[in-house]
Amino acid sequence: MSSRIEPPTRRTYSRWASLVVLCAGTLMTILDGTIVTVAMPAIQRDLGFSAPGLAWVVNAYLIPFGGLLLLVGRLGDLVGRRRMFAAGLAVFTAASVLCGVANSQAMLVAARAVQGVGGAMTAAVVLGMLVALFPEPRELGRAIAVFSAVGAAGGALGTFLGGALTQALNWHWIFLINLPIGVVAWVAALRILAPERGAGLGRGADYPGAALVTGALMLTVYTIVGAGDRELGTTLTLAAVSAVLFAGFTLRQARAARPLLRLRLFRSRVLTGANGVQILMIAGMYGFQYIGALYIQRVMGYSELLTGTAFLPAPVTIGVLMLSLSARAIARFGPYRILLAGLALITAGMALLSRARVDGTYLADVLPPMLLLAAGFAAAMPAVTGLAMSGAREEDAGLASGLFNTTQVVGGSLGLAVLTTLAASRTKDVLGEGERLVAATADGYRLAFTVATGIAAAALVLAAAILRPGRVSPAGQPEETPRAGQEERLTGTPEAGRAVETPGEDRQSCANASL
Repeated sequence: MSSRIEPPTRRTYSRWASLVVLCAGTLMTILDGTIVTVAMPAIQRDLGFSAPGLAWVVNAYLIPFGGLLLLVGRLGDLVGRRRMFAAGLAVFTAASVLCGVANSQAMLVAARAVQGVGGAMTAAVVLGMLVALFPEPRELGRAIAVFSAVGAAGGALGTFLGGALTQALNWHWIFLINLPIGVVAWVAALRILAPERGAGLGRGADYPGAALVTGALMLTVYTIVGAGDRELGTTLTLAAVSAVLFAGFTLRQARAARPLLRLRLFRSRVLTGANGVQILMIAGMYGFQYIGALYIQRVMGYSELLTGTAFLPAPVTIGVLMLSLSARAIARFGPYRILLAGLALITAGMALLSRARVDGTYLADVLPPMLLLAAGFAAAMPAVTGLAMSGAREEDAGLASGLFNTTQVVGGSLGLAVLTTLAASRTKDVLGEGERLVAATADGYRLAFTVATGIAAAALVLAAAILRPGRVSPAGQPEETPRAGQEERLTGTPEAGRAVETPGEDRQSCANASL
């Protein structure tokens, strides 16, 4: 009898140990997305970044991360997901050390770009590995719940650690902290994660397509970030080149034998609309995270540690609501209604922030809108994720997941570029009118929050118009948006796993459904 029980016990231990390894690797990339925000003023003082140029400390990470997800997801299919995950950890950890010892703007931005490459290598294969590890419905739901909780905890821990390390030591340690985590996670990945054989590099990947889309994304953000410092003709020329690169990518995908992104995905109104809503929603939310931290430090005068502590209610609220209420609310009311409610809360929170005063206080001017934004995001994000995945065919679910991850990163980087550029330009104009620095800075941030309010409102209008249930698809067939109880993929149930684990050589390509 004991001989029959022992193998399943070992398999169970191995699967849950593997989940710990995957969560540890994911935690590093999530920490890196939030830990740097609070340290921005210290980095700017030390390395002499301009206000628009400082955004490149974030964008240099986001752009290769988003641009490479499709390619490295495909490469994960070819070389094996464990190998891609472990390689990503090694690249990310090494790049973190380079960030930590950076003594110039160029070195830090370049190292952040390499971090983005490593982050994409790990993120592109995690969800598919979870699905393979936990084929049973109930266990998969538990595993995804744990994974989601780690994501929320990582956001909270990142803001706090960023402030604590910057104030107690210096900003270099926000990157060096990744070294022990990365080494332990890398060793554990090689020892615990089960090896697998990929399809082989001979099956091919669309490298020209990856080069076109990554170049287009990077040039677009560069064009927006530096628009205020260039002549209009130069900006228009760069924008035209970006458009040409995007057009080239589209043509390449239409003709490539194994495209990174099948264009037929965009025939789905639900999938296309959900991705469009996500770009707008993330653009506003990422702007809040970045500019909100700067407002608390530069206008309200908080230290790095107090700023990190002040941000803790947001990720904690998001994590608690996502794990306890969001899935049940979606099951009862349907993803469409929950998405609209979440976007309305986000718009209201941004509108309150747009009234931020130069003599504002945390309890009156920051905490209430922060809680509205957190509650809105906790409602909207699972709903829009499920809607996007429900709009894809079964055989395209992996690609749809990769597309959703990519548009999330694109929304964050473009929103950050637009809002920081507007804030810096407004501050410069107000300073030219003779206003003092703190008041001018607050005025620039108010403009950014006002624009973010408009972006959030646009997401609400787009969702209401495009994702309303019962509309007719372009093909002339009814295309139903999932209603309550109809879309199990929204709650992290096994339907999500089966959707991502699609048959064929494109199975699992860039699958990481942004939990």
